[in-house]
Amino acid sequence: MARQVPIGVLVSGSGTNLQAIIDEIEAKRLDAKIEVVLSNKADAYGLVRAKNHRIATEVLDHKQFSSREAYDQAVVDILHARGVELVVLAGFMRLLSPVFVKAYSNRIMNIHPALLPSFPGLHVQKKAVDHGVRFSGCTVHFVNEECDEGPIIIQAVVPVFPDDSEESLAARILKQEHRIYPRAIQLYAEGRLHVEGRRVLVDGLAKDGNEVLFQPPLE
Repeated sequence: MARQVPIGVLVSGSGTNLQAIIDEIEAKRLDAKIEVVLSNKADAYGLVRAKNHRIATEVLDHKQFSSREAYDQAVVDILHARGVELVVLAGFMRLLSPVFVKAYSNRIMNIHPALLPSFPGLHVQKKAVDHGVRFSGCTVHFVNEECDEGPIIIQAVVPVFPDDSEESLAARILKQEHRIYPRAIQLYAEGRLHVEGRRVLVDGLAKDGNEVLFQPPLE
């Protein structure tokens, strides 16, 4: 039996993944409640999305703090005050310090528009196109103290076509981000995720050893 997990969503930009999470909650397909949406930028459109759904918002400008650690502690204090159990990074363009990671160990999720551990960091769709990979995709992972290095929860695979641009590939990947991020949160809400070292084990995981993808397809 899933419970309604209290989450805090951190955004720096448009917040399309935030919108996908809100939509799934309102459709009663995601057992979560957004206690607060927090941004380091006052003009982040994600804040507008939250207000449109009567979700509490906070703005905390990182430029007003003397160090990354001081900023992260202030964010953690807000999340604790709101009763947040799970932190969801939805385009939050800041690396988290150990202060933050330790406060919410294995309770911070991030989504990355590549199949980690390939292509961490920024501009990853361009890197995928430039490297000529046949598949790319997106990854939801728990956050640790290294950039895009945390244990992987769920991934979606997207084919890369010869005529793809960075923009066309990013658009296809984004559609899958909107599907797998709510799913990762739901698995957490159901108590089905267990971190063992670098691996996330999922209770009741269905297996089909015959599922294979080819790009280009076999004739």
